[in-house]
Amino acid sequence: MRTALLTSALAGVGAVNAIATISVKGSKFFTSDGDQFYVKGIAYQLVPDDPLIDNTQCKLDAELMKSISTNSIRVYHVDPSAEHDDCMSTFADAGIYIWLDLDTFDTQIEQTSPHWNQTQLDHFSAVMDTFQKYDNLAGFFVGNEVLTTGNGSVAAPFVKAAARDLKAYRDSKNYRNIPIGYSAADISTLRPMLQNYLACGDNSSEALDFYSLNAYEWCGESSYMQSGYNMLTENVTNVGYNIPIFLSETGCIKPPPRTFDDQAAIFGDEMANVWSGAIVYEWIMEANEYGLVSYGPKVEPGPSAPPDGYTRSGTPTPISPDFDNLSNHWKTLSPSGVKESEYNPTLTAPPCPAFTSEAWEVDPTSKLPTLGQTYQAQAGGTGGGSQATGSGSSATASATRGAAPGNPARELQSMGIGLVGVFAGFLIWM
Repeated sequence: MRTALLTSALAGVGAVNAIATISVKGSKFFTSDGDQFYVKGIAYQLVPDDPLIDNTQCKLDAELMKSISTNSIRVYHVDPSAEHDDCMSTFADAGIYIWLDLDTFDTQIEQTSPHWNQTQLDHFSAVMDTFQKYDNLAGFFVGNEVLTTGNGSVAAPFVKAAARDLKAYRDSKNYRNIPIGYSAADISTLRPMLQNYLACGDNSSEALDFYSLNAYEWCGESSYMQSGYNMLTENVTNVGYNIPIFLSETGCIKPPPRTFDDQAAIFGDEMANVWSGAIVYEWIMEANEYGLVSYGPKVEPGPSAPPDGYTRSGTPTPISPDFDNLSNHWKTLSPSGVKESEYNPTLTAPPCPAFTSEAWEVDPTSKLPTLGQTYQAQAGGTGGGSQATGSGSSATASATRGAAPGNPARELQSMGIGLVGVFAGFLIWM
């Protein structure tokens, strides 16, 4: 990290520390002031490598986000060696928390030949080291949509192993008890096994602190029942889920316009007692057409133009009517929840799902992979959960991420269509 003047650093820390921290108790999030916390978030990744280093831009965006009652952003990739004090302070001043993915472009856990090794742990922990000091750092994701197909369950133990090791690292460094969780693709054949598996077991040090779901089910004129949100909720209530759960991406774009009527259900009587809010995908308008704001009209490629034609800085202009539709919902939806002092849960972890060939191929009795292991399929092609052999310390590089069927076809861990092809161009252009 670049060296900053002591006075500036102290001023930045003071501003960031002015916001209450987020923690987990039972199946809910609470602020250090004792209030239940509901996520009203927007996915925020203006540029591929790190959107939290340009404070001029952060100020412009934070001001507009605050105007519609946003209290969270999700950031998928950062550079842990960069300076983030100013942007983090700006978002803290606006009452906005950051939910941050720990992986990088070449260290994510893979569904194909999954592995978890020292190189990955070092990269993940470097991000944690950089951001743990910020009071508005709400939580970390150890993975995003690692499992994207029905037969991808063999990767689940590696996600859980990553959470185990990052929680142990957090505690060994005496960091604040920052929640560590996972963001799942909404794969119907993996429901509810994945969410239960990541929370199951008698050893809480091996379970996630929270679970979240990227769900694009409420599209156009729909309802709690028609969208299937009722089934998502039943999957939680049927087992008395013991950790917080929220939607880490949501917001269909077809048919237009985006009404965001699902927000009334998420923050209303039907879901607010079980779910802890939602993150809308996404802030910037780009090729995938999910953006809530733009920074100017698309331009033709040229020496001074952004590689994909979408300007990624400047004064954000709301996309109409989508931005106003979201604003109108959020300004009227403020569930009070329960005070932490009055919440005394008696929840227990759900049972680990049984091994089912070609459906959930994880042996519930198998130990989690240890650091440096990679998955090896059993003879006959079926997985046994955490069947693993030693591997080298180098993570397998991959530039693209799969997206769940029915979800937007996203790349670079849901960062937006087209960014893979233009990433090298961005590095030159910037």
